[in-house]
Amino acid sequence: MLPSYAKLFIRSTLGICLASALWGQASLDVRPKPGEKVEPRPKANIRVDSTLVLIPVTVTDPLNRFVTGLEKENFKLTEDKQLQEITQFSSEDAPLSVGVVFDCSGSMGSKLSKSRQAVAQFFKLANPEDEFFLVQFNDSASLSQSFTQNLEEIQNRLAFTQSKGRTALLDAVYLALHEMKKARNPRKALLLISDGGDNSSRYSEAEIKALVKEADVQIYAIGIYENTGGRSRTPEETNGPALLTEIAEQTGGRQYEVDNLNELPDVAAKIGVELRNQYILGYSPKNLTRDGKYRHVQVKLVQPRGMPLLRPFWKQGYYAPAQ
Repeated sequence: MLPSYAKLFIRSTLGICLASALWGQASLDVRPKPGEKVEPRPKANIRVDSTLVLIPVTVTDPLNRFVTGLEKENFKLTEDKQLQEITQFSSEDAPLSVGVVFDCSGSMGSKLSKSRQAVAQFFKLANPEDEFFLVQFNDSASLSQSFTQNLEEIQNRLAFTQSKGRTALLDAVYLALHEMKKARNPRKALLLISDGGDNSSRYSEAEIKALVKEADVQIYAIGIYENTGGRSRTPEETNGPALLTEIAEQTGGRQYEVDNLNELPDVAAKIGVELRNQYILGYSPKNLTRDGKYRHVQVKLVQPRGMPLLRPFWKQGYYAPAQ
């Protein structure tokens, strides 16, 4: 039975204001040395056992506002086109493990201040049980702060960030997903802030896309694409938006494109609100074959009567256990 209209409400995202400076240290270069063999991709840290798969879902209205108050009966879920029974349903704000992946390449010079404000805005929505780490990247990627609940340590580190060098975005995603294996919370996400495509990574797009597909981590990207003022864009810059969109949407996250620096903090706040307004759908797959293959997941909404057309965003699949 559909919920009454009184139970359905739409929560608009609110931009909040800025926090203070923070950040800590620990350096790690993800790039292999010349001639060094690249290690194989790490095993998937997916949230699936022999009986349960959990899929995070965000629902928005035509004005891109988050819709809360829906019930289990409002969702239909299929795996490889086979209808599944949703046995667990939650819309609670559970603790998060979040990695901030921050671009400090040379082209970010004039954008660093607003980007720092965006991170501070995102932190405003943190819960006491959340934990965070920081990966920064230019020519290479480095872990600037391992997991901590002290957000001041992270913001202190960002306060001294300087822009220089090229953009090893793919290496940064690899390093962040590797660090995420140490997460304590079952819900995991990356917040990636960058102004362009990759031009300095050792890892390829294909390798990172495959790794993202395996990982149980939602990726939210803020792409800063200001007008280049007559300067022609490099192929990497041109490909940047499509690359970030593909990586993010595969995980159930999204890319937000920003062409006005003043919008950065509000967009970061919106992502924070989105992570706090998700439904978790749990089901036991009808296909019990432990073949290690990728299973495609699709979520459809049973449209509540009297509501505008709603749109779901979800993690698009997972790898079944291999044995």
